[in-house]
Order: sequence, then C-alpha cells, then structure tokens
Amino acid sequence: MPEEGLPPGGGRLALVTGVTGYIGGRLVPELLAAGFRVRALARHARRLQDRPWFARIEVVEGDAADLDTVRGALLGVDVAYYLIHSLGTGPRFESTDRRTALTFAQAAREAGVARIVYLGGLYPEGELLSRHLDSRKEVGEILLASGVPTTVLRAGVILGSGSASFEMLRYLTERLPVMITPRWVRTRIQPIAIRDVLRYLVGSASMPPDVNRAFDIGGPEVLTYHEMMQRYAAVAGLPHRLIVPVNLLSPRLSSHWVGVVTPVPNSIARPLVESLVHEVVVKDRDIVRYVPDPPDGLVGFDRAVRLALQRIGEADVTTRWASASTPGAPSDPLPSDPDWAGGSLYVDERASTVRASTRSLWAVIKGVGGANGWYSWALAWQVRGWLDVFSGGPGLRRGRRDPYELRVGDTVDWWRVEEVVDRPDEKLLRLRAEMRLPGLAWLDLAVEQDDQGRTVFRQKAWFHPRGLLGQVYWWSVTPFHGIVFGGMQRNIARSAEQYERIGSPPRWRPPRPFGRRDAPDSELTDSSTSR
Repeated sequence: MPEEGLPPGGGRLALVTGVTGYIGGRLVPELLAAGFRVRALARHARRLQDRPWFARIEVVEGDAADLDTVRGALLGVDVAYYLIHSLGTGPRFESTDRRTALTFAQAAREAGVARIVYLGGLYPEGELLSRHLDSRKEVGEILLASGVPTTVLRAGVILGSGSASFEMLRYLTERLPVMITPRWVRTRIQPIAIRDVLRYLVGSASMPPDVNRAFDIGGPEVLTYHEMMQRYAAVAGLPHRLIVPVNLLSPRLSSHWVGVVTPVPNSIARPLVESLVHEVVVKDRDIVRYVPDPPDGLVGFDRAVRLALQRIGEADVTTRWASASTPGAPSDPLPSDPDWAGGSLYVDERASTVRASTRSLWAVIKGVGGANGWYSWALAWQVRGWLDVFSGGPGLRRGRRDPYELRVGDTVDWWRVEEVVDRPDEKLLRLRAEMRLPGLAWLDLAVEQDDQGRTVFRQKAWFHPRGLLGQVYWWSVTPFHGIVFGGMQRNIARSAEQYERIGSPPRWRPPRPFGRRDAPDSELTDSSTSR
C-alpha cells in the first residue's frame, strides 16, 4: 500500500539506478509497496540476489555510462530514478558525472520516459561551491535540460542508519567526549530523515507533466553541527560533549581528522566536510504542493536519531553508505577466471578437519570481521588496518552491516563480499580486498565434507601482484602467513567446535597471553603454496 497522502503507483514501471547504493537499495521496496513495477540497472546483478525484493523486480545488467545499455533499460519506463553520483571517485569525477548524466538524459528522451527524478545536494545560491557540490548541481541542470520532465530533489545531511552523514555524526560524538573542532561546526544545516527522503522520491513520480524544476527538501529543524552533536549525545544517553571550535582546521585537514576517527574514509569524508562549510538550509517549501507532508509531520532530529539507533541496535540496517562499491576497486575478473592464465597469481592455501558440523563451521565463517574480529593475531590486523587508513584506504573501520549474516556486495572491514555459496554440498565465502595494495587480493573460506563424512575447512588467499612492488609486497608478507592465516585456521575451527557444543553465537576474542592453550586441532593438511 502507498504511504498515506501519496498517489498509488498503479502498475507504472520505475527504473532505479544506483540500486546497490544506500538510497537506491531502500527506494526499491518503497516503490514496490506503492504499487510500482520496478526495473533496476546494476553493473553486477548478482550483488542484488540476496535482497528480499530481488524476485519481485526486473534487473538489467550493465554500465550506466553505456548509451545502448541505458537505452535498453529505459524502454517502457514511466519514471526513471537517477541516483548515481561520484562521492569519492577520484580527481576526474566531474567529467565522469557529466558524461554519465548526458548519456542518461539522451537515452531517457529517446525512450519517451515520462519523468526523471534525481536526488542531488542542497547548496546556497551565489557562493563558490566545492567541486563535489558543483558537480551535483551540474548533473541536476543537465537532467532539467534533457527535454524530459525532471524533478531534482536537493537534500543536505541525511539522517538514517547506515548513511555516511549519520555515521560521521555518530562516531565523532561517541568517540570524542572532548573535541577541538573546525569552524564548520557553527554552520547552519537542515538535516532530513531518510524516511522523508524516500517519501519525496516516491511522491515525485506522480508530479504533473508540466513540472520541470528543482526542490529543496529538509526536515523540520535548522541546527548547527555543534547542536547536532549535543542533541545526538542526549538521545544516545551520552554525557554532554565539550566542543571547542577553532578557525585553524581547513576542510582538507578536518576531513583527514574525520577519516581517522570515523569509519568514513577520507575520499568520502572530504566532500561531506566541504559541503558542511556551506549553510544548507531549505529556501522554500514548494515541494508540499506536489508531495504533502505525512499526517504526523516530518521526522524531527531527535526522532530520526532514535530510529537510526534502534535499527543499529537490532542489526536491521538494510543498506549502508558502504553498500556501493568503492571507486577504483577491482570488479573483474575473479581469481578463478581463465583470464588469469599465464599471469602471476600467488596462493596461500590451507585445509584442516574440524570436529563440528558443516552448519556450525559455516555460522562462524559468516560472522568473521567487524566486532567478531579475524580469529588471529589481532595486533597485526589492527596495525595493518591503521596503515591502510593513513594511506587513504578503509582499514578495519567499515565493520559489517549485520553481525552474523552476509550477502554479496556487503562490506566486511577492508573486504567486500564477492560471492556467497550456501548449498548442502558446497559453502563458500569469497572476499575481495579493497585496502590499498600493489595488486588484487581475495580470501576464500570454504566448508565441505570429505569421503569419511568429516567437516573440512579450506582457506585460500589469492594475490595478483601489480608490477615489481606487488612482487616485493607478496614475498615480504609471506613469512607472516603462518601466524596470520594459520592462527585464523585454528581459531575458526575452535570457535566452530565451541559453537557445536553450546550453540551460542560465535564470537572470538584473542586468547590470554599466559592462559592455558587448547590442544592442537587435528589437520587434514596444513600447507602453503605459491605459484
């Protein structure tokens, strides 16, 4: 059923781009509930297969920058949602944004799409904008000039479990009871709850054909970032924060500070911080002429925080800012593809028998990373994580969307879930590294049964070096594989055996340095090979 006050979808076909991202992944079920048929354009369709709504939508696989692909995806479409942006994609993001938007505009016009809906950024008029905000503004202008009736929604800080803006606010407030902050904490902001953003997106599909314009959207309150942090602390039950603004920290320096303190990497923190330098306040409320407020009003700041924290506490975060692929991360081929024939591919492979069922072992494997850790030399993982953070990578800060369940496309610290196979005869978790490396890396964790019915745990690390530096990197870390990967093999096996005995959720903690050591596990093999 559509939300109260919004017209029903009536079976109209909606195309959603950016469907693996934070907004797109939440918009799809809202459109389905409102009575729309949904088609998704995704570069990798298999990343959607674990979504609860996957069987109810049509998926077109392809690149949004390819004109023929977009033309095909837009055939028969009534409303097209353009949710593609370049947050953190590198130095040439403006040209990428421009080219993709022009391609989409041309294809939508040729396909006879009735309306385009675009979610952009809220910005002040007459000011020199950051590169990111200026690019978002340009994309909106391109779509408005497409010849297709277009709705551009301009939002500032979005409050919702898993959003980059909310994660930044949350971690800064929770981790720093005393803060020396940049001057942008005094800037006025009009945040908006994610559920109100989704309502505006769904409602915009039914605007009259003569509407072709941008609308500012925001929540019911205007606050400074300083006030938002104090209000967050109050809602979360934290003591009052001591916040001392200074004029010394530039947006660039403060984005590095944000990148260290929060899970949001510098590449994403910087455009967010640069946006906060501007006063982002709604200039008019014309949107209500076409999308009325919900009967109980827009969600206020405190309620939005409570809802987000409730979702986090219940491990019910459906999408996160990290849901979309990290720009520049490898996508193809997989290490098992024939494209690797004749290339350098190093492998560290280990296997052991486990005195537990395949079900228990698989439960532990699905819980790796995040708060559960990596079942081996914890200090080494932490040091490598911080080295990655300081080199501009994600490190271990992204954590997990859910503590025990994984789906393709999820992030697990510096890894991304590339494949999940959960069949009675085969269980495999394949993780692709998104840390800063001189090459491409994967980690396979697999469960199977041998001819005698014993549970076998196979662990394989793949590395494809890039140039001489990649070769040097592999051989420099190889001596530590026995400690890191060998310890991981043993501790995962022990946790599975404990899970088998007591049935409690698997959770690993490093052993006490002078505590009793468990008896060693019997091993099928314990070998490391390179080729």
